[in-house]
Amino acid sequence: MTLNFPNRSRSYDAAARRIRFVGHDGMFEVPFFVEIAALPAATATSGAEAEYLSAFDAERSSIQDVAREAYSHGRKNMYVLTQADFR
Repeated sequence: MTLNFPNRSRSYDAAARRIRFVGHDGMFEVPFFVEIAALPAATATSGAEAEYLSAFDAERSSIQDVAREAYSHGRKNMYVLTQADFR
């Protein structure tokens, strides 16, 4: 199966400063997190949750591409995408 993102929901984890989103591989749910520092549009913001979620939405396609690449390297319980993953 391939990794898909049929659910557009995402949430902000303030304690860890990252956005959570979920992919699906068949019937399996695959949790992903992207660090706020990895979102170019969010680096100079005021720190508001709405701005972080908006920055995620603006980059959703490329974030999902990076998530698919990370997933292709082996199965994990969860994936945390950092700035290094986007280079």
